[in-house]
Amino acid sequence: MRITDALVFDVKEGFVHRDLCIRDGLIAREGGEKISAPGCYLIPGLTDLHFHGCVGEDFSDATPDGLQKMADYELSRGITQICPAGMTLGEDQLTRICQNAAAHRENSTGGAELVGVNLEGPFLCKAKKGAQNEAFLHDPDPAMLHRLQEAAQGMVKLVTLAAEQPGALEFIQKARQDGVTVSLGHTTADYDTACAAYKAGARQATHLFNAMPPFTHRAPGVVGAAFDYPEVKVELISDGVHIHPSVVRAVFRLFGKDRVILISDSLRATGMPDGRYPFGGQEIEVHGNRATMADDPNTLAGSVSDLMACLKSAVSFGIPLADAVTAAAVNPAKVLGIYSRLGSLDEGKQANLAVLDERLNLKAVLFHGEVVSGEL
Repeated sequence: MRITDALVFDVKEGFVHRDLCIRDGLIAREGGEKISAPGCYLIPGLTDLHFHGCVGEDFSDATPDGLQKMADYELSRGITQICPAGMTLGEDQLTRICQNAAAHRENSTGGAELVGVNLEGPFLCKAKKGAQNEAFLHDPDPAMLHRLQEAAQGMVKLVTLAAEQPGALEFIQKARQDGVTVSLGHTTADYDTACAAYKAGARQATHLFNAMPPFTHRAPGVVGAAFDYPEVKVELISDGVHIHPSVVRAVFRLFGKDRVILISDSLRATGMPDGRYPFGGQEIEVHGNRATMADDPNTLAGSVSDLMACLKSAVSFGIPLADAVTAAAVNPAKVLGIYSRLGSLDEGKQANLAVLDERLNLKAVLFHGEVVSGEL
């Protein structure tokens, strides 16, 4: 296959006019049948490394059918790799979540590729628990994390940590030994505490600004600490609800496109009608693009926008499309250790890509070089 007449995403150059060739499921130097896509953008399939669910299903339910439905939906939206997030739950349920992920990797019947597990809880603090269930909050516990990593057969890639909790620095060091990236979040950590965590090896910030102290001129907190450590990347929910558009623009200016990771933080209500839905042993209420805790309408529970919708929103806020693609495709693939084969349209990589029209509407999705959604 040779796709012609489109603008192709290039990591270094942005968007360039060139043909994109696909052979044997890979990006190739030469292709076969020509397919014209005038006015379209070709971008790498996105990787969402922080979302909880969609189409009525939640990763934390730990059901094989539910995870398969999630993978199928995400793929249909141009999110070709997923690293879903678990909630703050008891170790028994977290173990089932990890075991379900490992089994899915072996038995998947299609859909987006499961490339990791993100444990957003339970190592968080009560004061910034947000929508997490405080009944299951737990002090940092390297042994528990190791047991969960074993249950996941090595698929745990991320864990969120409140850096002020007892034993946090030792936890960071042990997590790194288990191949897990520590992300600071749901935390009251001040600047110095966050800096100590980043110095110890934490490398990310979970949904920046949300569930952490504000970024102010005398108390920069986690946001300021993350800025001062160039190796740290920051997650950003660009659904237009969690973060004001001006702040989205400011974050890209402050951190640069190579340090921002767009995430959806989407819930099971994504792709579903308004109403009430279960969430980590609690309930949420959804109205339009806003989801709040049913018993506390002032507390946001997550988003109901998938990552492709978040990318489009970011562009509508003034972020250049190439920068938004970098944040939604390139950077998460690097964090998860899959960039050698996914995350860009470089020759030799897997041909997972999305085709957008001139208004950035999703026109087609290709997975392993085959059209699986829409049409060219």
